[in-house]
Amino acid sequence: MKSIFAKSALFLTAVSLTSSGAVAAESAVEVTDTFSYTLNPLVVTGTGMHQRLKSTPVPVEVITGSELRAASVNDLQEALTMMIPSLSFSPSAMGSYLRMNGLTNRHVLVLVNGKKLTGDISGNVDLGQIDVNLIKRIEVLNGAASTLYGSDAVGGVINIVMNEPQDEPHFTSNSSLRRDRQFDQSLSLSLPAGRVKSLTGFHYTHSDGWQNSHFTDDDGELIPTLAQLSLGFTSQNLSQRFTYDPTDRLSLYADGGYYHRLLDRPAEREGITGGMKYNTMSESWSWSAGGRYSLGSLGGISLDYSGRRFGQWYKYMLPSGDFNPGDYSQTKSQTFHDLEAKAIMNFSEHSNSVFGLVYRNERLARPEEDFDRNMNSFSAYAQHEQRFLNCFTALVGARFDAYQAIGSRFTPKATLMYHIGDFNVRASYAMGYRAPGLDELYYHLMKPMGSRHIITFGNPDLKSEASNYFGVNLEYRTDRFSASVTGYINRVSNMITSSSTKFNDLSDAEQAALRDEFPEINDVKLSSLSVKQYYNYSRANVKGLEVNLTAMPLTGLTLSANYTFAHGRGLEADGNWSRLNRSVAHTATITGNYTHQWDWYRLNVNLNGRIQSKTYYPGDADGDAPGYGIWNLVTRHTFSCFKGVTLTPGIGVDNIFNRRDMRPLNSNFALYSPGRSYVVSLTVNI
Repeated sequence: MKSIFAKSALFLTAVSLTSSGAVAAESAVEVTDTFSYTLNPLVVTGTGMHQRLKSTPVPVEVITGSELRAASVNDLQEALTMMIPSLSFSPSAMGSYLRMNGLTNRHVLVLVNGKKLTGDISGNVDLGQIDVNLIKRIEVLNGAASTLYGSDAVGGVINIVMNEPQDEPHFTSNSSLRRDRQFDQSLSLSLPAGRVKSLTGFHYTHSDGWQNSHFTDDDGELIPTLAQLSLGFTSQNLSQRFTYDPTDRLSLYADGGYYHRLLDRPAEREGITGGMKYNTMSESWSWSAGGRYSLGSLGGISLDYSGRRFGQWYKYMLPSGDFNPGDYSQTKSQTFHDLEAKAIMNFSEHSNSVFGLVYRNERLARPEEDFDRNMNSFSAYAQHEQRFLNCFTALVGARFDAYQAIGSRFTPKATLMYHIGDFNVRASYAMGYRAPGLDELYYHLMKPMGSRHIITFGNPDLKSEASNYFGVNLEYRTDRFSASVTGYINRVSNMITSSSTKFNDLSDAEQAALRDEFPEINDVKLSSLSVKQYYNYSRANVKGLEVNLTAMPLTGLTLSANYTFAHGRGLEADGNWSRLNRSVAHTATITGNYTHQWDWYRLNVNLNGRIQSKTYYPGDADGDAPGYGIWNLVTRHTFSCFKGVTLTPGIGVDNIFNRRDMRPLNSNFALYSPGRSYVVSLTVNI
């Protein structure tokens, strides 16, 4: 496997170098892969319009593309884990389970350029659809934000802002290898042609799966297993963006993308547990188009359309029923359409207003179960920001959503910021909501889940979940130092949950009714069959504190530390309150970055760490997952002494202290690392 990776890296690097004649300038170019850190970047997620971080009345956390490159991060999940303490992930065969301050992945809205990212595996959004090498910045907004973004923005919003085509021809190749575990190759090409510009990106990733323990616990006895702590996979991601500026006031764009991912599970083997008969394949097609017309000092108007089709298939490795090795069986299909008209108006020197209309259509189908449902929604929102008395900024907004078969929803928002010198004090209230998913509303099917089978009944009478978020933020920000403290309370009501009952525990009459409705019950092992039903009942409260510190004590040296405390509790069916499942109370991330330029050579050293306390699994027989601390060190060396080309080799160590969780594989985990890994990389800029 190592030799294959090495040959691939050498081949792709050779292609990169031989391509230099097509796009290289006649004279030596400046270093384009520079690391720059600004404590006052432009952000858009908090208010829906571009503002400096220091001036926005809604606090936002930002990760820049330069920071991602300095940390040698090629995976979005890894970037968010190592740099945003409020986020945590639990990888599994069903996707990466995202949590934000104790709330589930269904309560966190993921956006790409402000548009909802769809395509999930059992409710877990597939972040692999995003090419991390084309990210300009990541903006993370904690707390409810449904006024601007609608459903799902209950616990927070993650907005990934992608790169735009450049004004000059530019080609980048980025290769990295982590032992025999993971190989990444990304290519991007930006080409201008007058008022038309193009940006093409390709990202390939292969990762072997691994086991830290070769055993699983079977009623107190450790037995060998083929199951893996992290599954292997191969993915490809192709993206294309065109921009066209026919006039100085009008800007148009069109995007397209394709994503393919195939898991590499261990195949079933006689005499040992943990194998599977099939792998899971995911495929996504995305497309979007739109434009913006500038009204000069008055503002601008925009119209955007985006669509995505996401599908999942089983690819069989072994014979199973009517399927032979190599056969595919589609298990799920999702389609999403979003059309938004938006106006950002500056009616006076000290005010900004945002108005928008949104139409959405979502469709979910499961071909094998003869399930096919869709839902339409219409939304209108307005937000006004007013500055007065030279030191106050007030922001108020409201949104109205009308959902087919669910009803309507009104969500307000209000923020007040006091600004004096380098100090900001912000107080905010926002309402969030989550409309029930099509699966939660209408599922009426029987499906396999690994070695188990589940009969799932949706509930068309489900109510939307709602949250009320209150937050206070204190901030001090200069060109070389920033500090902020945020305290918040997020109260969620009408939470949607489900109950699961073993088939053998049902009454004879209930079993007979299910056999009549699902004749395939007679073909499965009854001890592995359960019945799942959705309903509203619970409430959750999350109280938290966030501290963010960043300093540049010396030229080229940046230090940052972020800490999050989240105390999340949920109301159980028995009336008692308990910790939210998979929540983490204490998390901190620490980063140190040093960069220095010597003529044609630049050194960049990046140290990044994450420390977190245990992950709660209340009531789970396997207990809580232990806390951990993990540190990564990366050095990058940029050489700009070649005509028209810059080379940046890198070498580093992931998980310096070789932290691993060696418990049996059916335990609850928080750390999924295989241990210490050495990283080598090469970036070529032309």
